[in-house]
Amino acid sequence: MHAGGWTPWAEASFETGLLDSGDWVASWVEPQQQDASIERWSIRDWISGGGPDSPPEQRLRPPQLLRQSFVARAGLERARLHATARGVYSAFINGVRAGDQTLAPGSDAYEQRISVQTYDVTDAIEEGENIFGMALADGWWAGRLGLTGSSAQFGTRTSAIWQLHLTYEDGTTDIAASGGEACSTVGPWVYSDLFVGECFDRRAVPHGWDRGGFDDSGWEPVIEVGRDYDALRPFSGEPIRRVLEVRAQSIVETPAGSIVDFGQVIAGRVRLLLRDTTPGQRVVIEHTETLAADGSWFDNIVGINKDQTDIFVAAGGADEWEPEFTFHGFRFARVRGLSLPLVPGDITGIVIASDLEQTGFFETSDPRLNRLHENVAWSQRGNFLSVPMDCPQRERAGWAGDIQAFVGAASNNALVLPFLSRWLENLCADQLPDGRIPIFSPRSPFDAEAASNAQGVGSIVASAGWSDAIAIVPWTLYERYGDPHVLEVNYESLTRWVEYQRREAVRSLPDALEKESLSEDRRDVQALLYNAGLHFGDWLTPSTLENRPMHEAVGMAPALTSEFVAPMFQANTLTIAARAARVLGRDADAKDFAERASAVRAAFAAEYVDALGDLPVRLQGLYVLALAFEMVPEVARPLTAARLVQLITERGYRLDTGFLSTPYLLDVLCDNGHREVARRLLWQSGMPSWLYEVDHGATTIWESWDAIAPDGEVRATSLNHYASGAVDDWLYRRIVGIRPLSPGYQTAAIEPGTDMGLDRASGHVGTPFGRLRVEWQRDAEDVVVEVDIPHGVAAVLRVGGTERVLDPGSSVHTVSL
Repeated sequence: MHAGGWTPWAEASFETGLLDSGDWVASWVEPQQQDASIERWSIRDWISGGGPDSPPEQRLRPPQLLRQSFVARAGLERARLHATARGVYSAFINGVRAGDQTLAPGSDAYEQRISVQTYDVTDAIEEGENIFGMALADGWWAGRLGLTGSSAQFGTRTSAIWQLHLTYEDGTTDIAASGGEACSTVGPWVYSDLFVGECFDRRAVPHGWDRGGFDDSGWEPVIEVGRDYDALRPFSGEPIRRVLEVRAQSIVETPAGSIVDFGQVIAGRVRLLLRDTTPGQRVVIEHTETLAADGSWFDNIVGINKDQTDIFVAAGGADEWEPEFTFHGFRFARVRGLSLPLVPGDITGIVIASDLEQTGFFETSDPRLNRLHENVAWSQRGNFLSVPMDCPQRERAGWAGDIQAFVGAASNNALVLPFLSRWLENLCADQLPDGRIPIFSPRSPFDAEAASNAQGVGSIVASAGWSDAIAIVPWTLYERYGDPHVLEVNYESLTRWVEYQRREAVRSLPDALEKESLSEDRRDVQALLYNAGLHFGDWLTPSTLENRPMHEAVGMAPALTSEFVAPMFQANTLTIAARAARVLGRDADAKDFAERASAVRAAFAAEYVDALGDLPVRLQGLYVLALAFEMVPEVARPLTAARLVQLITERGYRLDTGFLSTPYLLDVLCDNGHREVARRLLWQSGMPSWLYEVDHGATTIWESWDAIAPDGEVRATSLNHYASGAVDDWLYRRIVGIRPLSPGYQTAAIEPGTDMGLDRASGHVGTPFGRLRVEWQRDAEDVVVEVDIPHGVAAVLRVGGTERVLDPGSSVHTVSL
């Protein structure tokens, strides 16, 4: 109540998409088209340099245009378009684009689920005749995907479905739905492919095709292909949008074209302003993430169908163009075929990503550490595109191992709960009938076929660490956001995965023990351990890659570490399952999982941990995981930690941890009394290290620590993989000092890392209660800590050996060191 009386009631409203298959009346429709060519390539083909022997225009096919007329009566109140496709599409009403999304409907496990977008198109509707238009391309459905670049992994023909719901002021509703009255024709693209790129011919644009009054008598009728609505799901998460623009930092003219440096590795494409063209003029745009050491053009992404090249065929005069149905991973673009010299204002980098709310901030007194954080944030942005990809150029696969390692860091930088919940829906949809969780999702029928025909790591379907994402990702999301729904919806898949692990533990022995005569006690121990079969192990452990050709080196970490990594993750996943069950009120399950976790840990210790706390293979990563997952008896933990420190010092205080163990490395050292070793690792500038990448010009996180050698020589590998950027979570928790103590930050500790070699640090994260901000600055004797604590968060400040309770709101605290 205010001085003038009661204020008006607050009002809010919301709408939903089409939630039930019974809400649909439309038909799936196919434009007239040639089937996509089926290209099947293997990892062996990729390694040996195989691939297509004809240019893209002879193998790829053009996107299609679809058009349908409908009538709107007078008195229209609102209009909603519900649309999706087997392919990627852009929709228009009377020439007006529906929404601001791109590459809809995104990547999905299409056999089980296809996302449907809903658009408010009220303002585009006119009384009388209206035109619905759609441009439809291959996308993830029929285009080239994954490491091998194989095509048509889900299907060879694109199709679409849509419904326009027109609601009038008198309460009546009309529905204009896709069906046999729609027509189609070949669009103005020669081809468009997510990987290869796009070739667009401005001369072939049928002007006015998506508006009334256009003569479509030469178009062909579409083909109705059924009313299958079972896989349709209202879109969840955030749409893919053009989220940022980056300007050209420099342009260098070479005989082979103009090389443009945008100063930042991104995922996206370029928008090109052409100031003077002649009809038929071809302008070619190539993309790469780095140049060679001498500044010359270097294609760091090699492989089948990884062209990353766009072509614009001009109609004459001035023009502006941005590709519609492709994206690339790049920092540099090379443009050739222009009439006039390229200037910075003529070309812009368009950043494409799922449009997540950015919630985090991190800054310190050290520019190198700030750049490391920025690199992580850029890798997250570049790879959170429809699904959490491993890289935006070579594979673009939703690798489960990468995101389980990175989910903590990701949750600081952006609101990732809706985005990752959508990916988890795909992961659960892809779960195999026997309970196995695949190593990546979405997973196509081709992926299943390729794994069944492969040998070695290419045959892996489920793997320790990777498949355990079904436990780690939901649990971390619950810890950061406090919503138990993410545990509930993934609980069945989690339990099916742990039951698969139990069955395999009973059924299989490690290869080395298959022919041994084991005692009954040892057989009982082995029957508890999920330690057999082929796994990735602590993938890409640096020392296992040294002095070996890459095709041999990548198999070393799996061979050396899989037997030990698998049961460690088994125990960790059982522990998470127990915690999740307890949160969900499933007490019997919680007790069972907790007891099984204890039994696995005891069996592991009996089989693999000696009296000195040592493991059978002395690699840093195994010791890190053994300590992180409490696989070592309490009495031996100091010895195991001491051995880890010895292994680190023997490497000159350089890390030697792989994909699975790196996220835990610095925390394990801090938690076991070795903060100074953690500090030295963080500030290490020799390779491999995080700051080595920074010192060598990285603007994102690299796939390989040695992607650029000390002498500047560049390897042909991805410069945009976020997995080892998991250290960013440690920076927030141990440097700025924001640590959640209970789910959703209901309780939190502020523990500034004043002993990590910095004069100041500041940062904030988003919590369900609002922004939690910390800023601290120290001198020789004191530290001054400023905090903003949201109401609803019970926080304590721990610094200088003291602890004090923090009141909600803003406050400043000076503490003697």
